[in-house]
Parts: sequence; structure tokens; C-alpha cells
Amino acid sequence: MNIRHLTFRLLQVYVAVVRSGSVSEAARRLHLTQPTVSQQLKRLGEAVGEALLETRQGRLMPTEAGSELYRASREVLGRFADFEDYLEALRGGERGRFSVALVNTAQYVLPRLLGPYSQAFPDVDVTVHIGNRRQMLTRFERQEDDLYVFSHPPSLAHAVAGRFLRNPLVAVAPRGHRLAGRDAVAMSELLEERFLLREPGSATRMLFESWLQEQGLSLGPTLQMASNEAIRVGVASHMGLAVLSEHVLPPEHPDLVILPVAGLPIESHWQFIVRRDRRLSHAALGFLRFAEGHLDECVEPRFLCNELNALLAGLERLT
Repeated sequence: MNIRHLTFRLLQVYVAVVRSGSVSEAARRLHLTQPTVSQQLKRLGEAVGEALLETRQGRLMPTEAGSELYRASREVLGRFADFEDYLEALRGGERGRFSVALVNTAQYVLPRLLGPYSQAFPDVDVTVHIGNRRQMLTRFERQEDDLYVFSHPPSLAHAVAGRFLRNPLVAVAPRGHRLAGRDAVAMSELLEERFLLREPGSATRMLFESWLQEQGLSLGPTLQMASNEAIRVGVASHMGLAVLSEHVLPPEHPDLVILPVAGLPIESHWQFIVRRDRRLSHAALGFLRFAEGHLDECVEPRFLCNELNALLAGLERLT
């Protein structure tokens, strides 16, 4: 048998003839002419080198070799039918994989989307990379991921962005702080106290320091800490004050109080970033569509800032 001469079309014609028992009926089902079907059967028989069909009781029936070819043909065509279904699901974002890189603070918000998404699309494999801003910028520059989440995005010369969530920065103090009961507090009243800060380059720190500079203010004593969680515990332990994303605070925070500082909260937003020069996977695009359609079900209304429709429209123009 010369397998190189076998084609999917030949196998489709043969399966149709065996199932119908007639060249004319197979031609009708395949929307072909009878001579075309007969010619395909002849080519198939020559490629196999064995008689494949015989007439019994007025019907075309497979010979012994023909029965084995029929079984093999159904398996091959069935596998490719499954592959066609897989491609359809893949292109619809229901299968596949994607990776998302997010700065540390975003780990407090993105699971609210990823949890419902993973339940809705269990066949999509999602990889999440979490690190500080410098680490995530390195991943961005190396094009290592499909999606990136920043509150203070990198240069968008090679990327498009879409805001999806408010990220207000608030001043926090330990419960019982001397200014906790006030209706309004000026930041200048706090600057003699120690502030707990993230590392240089942190988006929260950059936004806070930029805001202070706009107010003509500067910090007094500071203490650098490695994570938002460490800062939160440090504030609760009376080590100092801090400006943190409100998302970092748990729903119940009996050891902490948000100070009513004039000019705060500092407004920032979580954004999805997609590189223009990296092909976005179907699964990643499907996740963005899911986020755009279900964001209001996953987060508190006061944090909503759903501008993902514009991002999706921009991505469609790129494809």
C-alpha cells in the first residue's frame, strides 16, 4: 500500500459509501457526482492494492480488507473531528493556556477574577507570576507573558492598556492613633512620624512620593519593608504609619484605621497591559472578554472602572 496516495477526501468518500451501501447515495450525501465518487473509490483501491468493496444483496459491502480500512478510516476521521472541535474551543478561548504577570499588590485583587474564570473555563491552564515592580518590568521587557497587571504601567510604546479597577491609596495608622478620631487631618501633621515604605520603584511608593512633591511636602523618618503584608503588620504594631492600597486591607481590620487625610485617597487604577509585538493567545483574549463581562460580579461596585471594551477593540484592530 502506498500511504502517500491516501487523502482525507478518499477516506471520507469510502466511509460514506460503506455507510450508505451505494455510490449514488454516497454522492448525494457528499454533494458530488457519481462518476467522481467512482473515480475516488478506484484511486483508493489502487493505493491500498486490495479489493475493498463487493456487492452483496444489492448493496456495496466491505471486503475483509475493506472492513479494516473502514475501521481505520473512522478512527482517523474521528480523531480529526475531535481536533476540529478542539480548535473551535481553542479559538473561542475555552481551551489553551496563558500566563499573567502581576505586581505584588495586585495579588489582592486578581484572584477575584481568576477564581470565577477558572470555574467557568476549567480546561484553560493559567500561570500566574507575582513579584515586585522591577521583576515584573523585566518580564514585560522580555515578553515572557501574555498579560501584565500594573497600577502604574510601563511605557506603552509597545503595548496597549485597559483600566479595570480603582486602586485608591489611603493613609493607615494603628487603632487608637492620636488623630484617628478627627474628621480631617492634614498630611503635614503626620510627617514627623515614621512612615513604612516599600522598596524604591514600587508603584505605591512612587505615587505617594509624587503626591507629596506636588503638595510641597517631604517625609521625615522612614523604614523600608519588603512587602505590603509586612507594612500592614508593622503599622498595627505601632512601628509607624503608611500609605497603602485600600485593597491590601482586609474587610475587617480591627488593628488599623484609615486616617481622613486631606487630599487622599490618591487615585490610581489597576490596568491590564498587552504587548503589541507579542501574539496574544486565544485563552488570554478569552479571559479579557470574561473580565469585561463579569467584572461587576466579582468586585465591589465602588472599585469598578471597567474600560476593557476599549482594550478589546484595540486588540481586535491588531489581529
